[in-house]
Amino acid sequence: MGDFPKVRPRRSFIFTPGLKPEMFPKALASGTDIVCVELEDGIAPKDKPEARKNAIALFKQPQANDGVERIVRINCVREAVGLADVEAIIETDSPPPGLMMPKVRTPDEVIWLDDLLTERGHDCRLHIIIETNEGLEAAYDIAHCSSRIDALFFGGVDMAAELRCQNTWGSLLYARSRLVHAAASAGLDVIDVPYLDLEDTDGMKTAAELARDLGFSGKGAVHPKQISALNAVFTPDAEAIKKARRIIKIFAEANTGLVVIDGKLIEKPVLREMNRIVAIAERVA
Repeated sequence: MGDFPKVRPRRSFIFTPGLKPEMFPKALASGTDIVCVELEDGIAPKDKPEARKNAIALFKQPQANDGVERIVRINCVREAVGLADVEAIIETDSPPPGLMMPKVRTPDEVIWLDDLLTERGHDCRLHIIIETNEGLEAAYDIAHCSSRIDALFFGGVDMAAELRCQNTWGSLLYARSRLVHAAASAGLDVIDVPYLDLEDTDGMKTAAELARDLGFSGKGAVHPKQISALNAVFTPDAEAIKKARRIIKIFAEANTGLVVIDGKLIEKPVLREMNRIVAIAERVA
């Protein structure tokens, strides 16, 4: 789909600890669309320098062209440890392809990092976690502030604490909806927080389906055994692909702003989502 060069599957992601670089290949082989090397919450303060060193070393090695997106979650850039992460990335000649920025509150943080990367000549993409009240309020502006941004991530656990609400679907529906709106308006993917109960497969699937229907592109996993189910939920099914291709074809032949298909009026703005569905299907085929 030539009109959608940036579209790629982001149906699932999983963290791998920076302290254990030997786990990186296992994560890459898990079937996930995104592997994120963890330097932030999953690493104790005393271990962060070693994790940072390991993460930088990982990307000095040749990376396979396997379709898996590789990113690193740095620490908050408002903190000294986050600044140290950024300094190490700026200094290396082989930076990670993408950086996940946690606890972002304002567009200024993203613009600051974008400017540093540009000055250094690094082409790292950015993935932004929205998990603070300030970040939620500024989500629309954050989503539009840098051409490096590929996706917004919903940090549900921290967001619930910030909002003083329960970490449930209903309680966080408002926050999720704000994020979907911000991401969609900027043409970005938006990815939901992992489901934390490893034993509740049905609950995870239900949560993923709710997120998909709200407009999310994918959802995080806390264990590789969750990935295949997540990929299935966020992969367009055969009927959806067939319908999308049919709508695209009819619009191309009609050359008008609206058409009637099976008795239903369909307007041209629907084409963008139909093209996205086909693009995702072609990339996971």
